[in-house]
Amino acid sequence: MDTDAVIAAIADPSRRRILDALRARDGQSVGELTEVLAPLGRHAVLKHVGVLEQAGLVVSRKQGRVRRCHLNAVPIVELAQRWIDDFGARASAGLLSLKTELEGPRE
Repeated sequence: MDTDAVIAAIADPSRRRILDALRARDGQSVGELTEVLAPLGRHAVLKHVGVLEQAGLVVSRKQGRVRRCHLNAVPIVELAQRWIDDFGARASAGLLSLKTELEGPRE
């Protein structure tokens, strides 16, 4: 895993929105992702998808004329595991669960 590429890829808010959209509904087309990033055009979205692909966060496949994008969360999990030991992960998971319960569901 290229840690720098993953960090650089998720540093951009537009790319995080793409990842969030794929997390909500995997296998979206580039056209559908362009709607999610409405002010950006198709070419800008394609560039963002390319950066995410190079970082290993997105895998895309062509189906006819449609390019479908799929989330690959493995690099993010590897990045998290790099800095969080097993105890810290369990404690953090408990705190996040409590936070979610107290604050309600995220949008």
